[in-house]
Amino acid sequence: MADKIRVAILDDHQGIIDGYLFRLNGEPDIEVVATMAYGEMLEPILAQQPVDVLLLDVHVPGSPENLNPYPILHLIPKLLQTYPDMSILVISMHVQRTLIQAVMEGGASGYVVKDDQSTIKELASVIRTVARGGIHLSRAAYEQLRKRGDDLGLPLSPRQLEALSLCAAYPDATTVEMAQKMNIASSTLRNLLSGAYLKLEVRTRSAAVAKARQMGLLVPDVLPIDLEKYGGSAT
Repeated sequence: MADKIRVAILDDHQGIIDGYLFRLNGEPDIEVVATMAYGEMLEPILAQQPVDVLLLDVHVPGSPENLNPYPILHLIPKLLQTYPDMSILVISMHVQRTLIQAVMEGGASGYVVKDDQSTIKELASVIRTVARGGIHLSRAAYEQLRKRGDDLGLPLSPRQLEALSLCAAYPDATTVEMAQKMNIASSTLRNLLSGAYLKLEVRTRSAAVAKARQMGLLVPDVLPIDLEKYGGSAT
């Protein structure tokens, strides 16, 4: 790791990014090297700029042209395989246990709930912890993971969930296109999806995505859009 902990931020709300910058810019051992509002900006920036800790929202649009949620669950294992020395700290408003569990099983170093003000105030300390190989969970996230019941395990395998997250992010993509994104054969993707359909008791991609969202396995399909940011009006 460099002398300073290099931090990148992906969040689609500028106010949130500004808050993180306020917390971090005065820290002598931390440097924010990139901020991004869209998921499709992330991989090109990481290819150009070394990053030690990535602050990652799980609910961001892919691009200005594609406001569907970017497939973060698909991305986390891929990023950590490409950049094994990078730590990922998810900061999200969502507290569904299945989502938190999937994020952590994907290799993230922590899950912070956005309304956890005590953790946000100590963001620099949390970043130092995960940069050194530790983990950090908001109390709400920790309590969710402690829950036990009949639904303890994910009803879908990690690869099935990954495939469905791509279906949600790219609803018009063909099977071939999605298989290419996962670096697998089209037949393998079809097998993953068919297995997911059976577990979810549905017959189509759209129904599977809807059911997975209902169960909290995928983030909701309605993004909290800032109308002014996209050229709209609140009136």
